[in-house]
Amino acid sequence: MTKLLLSLHVLAAIIAVGPVTVAASMFPPAVRRATPAEGDGPAATAVTTVALLHRICRVYARIGIVVPLFGLATALAMGVLGDGWLVTSIALTAAAAGVLLAFVLPRQDELVGQLNEHRPVDRQSTVQLAMFTGVFNLLWATVTVLMIVRPGSTTGA
Repeated sequence: MTKLLLSLHVLAAIIAVGPVTVAASMFPPAVRRATPAEGDGPAATAVTTVALLHRICRVYARIGIVVPLFGLATALAMGVLGDGWLVTSIALTAAAAGVLLAFVLPRQDELVGQLNEHRPVDRQSTVQLAMFTGVFNLLWATVTVLMIVRPGSTTGA
């Protein structure tokens, strides 16, 4: 049962978190490309791309809730729920979810709205969003490393 849970946890992480990290990283440059020159409206295809990237982030963020659920089930089955590396991973996962829900998705909403209303998007907004997205991605990368290295692991890593 442990192998099945671990497999589901890893697959869920790849399928759910992967698209969010990629789409969120692509979003700020896509907004910059979609931002019109003075007096022009944004290109429809560029706005469509931005809206699609935002939709990917929203949908896969919802699907992503299964990742920690499978992770907790796996940890319970393995008897490692109290291990320091896992507690740290849980805290970092919560922080990543918080950054996504509090900073990345709301800022994306605002920028999509500005483009849809043909309002100018300042570069500072996209730079700030890129920073939040980078923090989100860094947190997930750290969790991934902790899951692989697992201090005290018997895998020899």
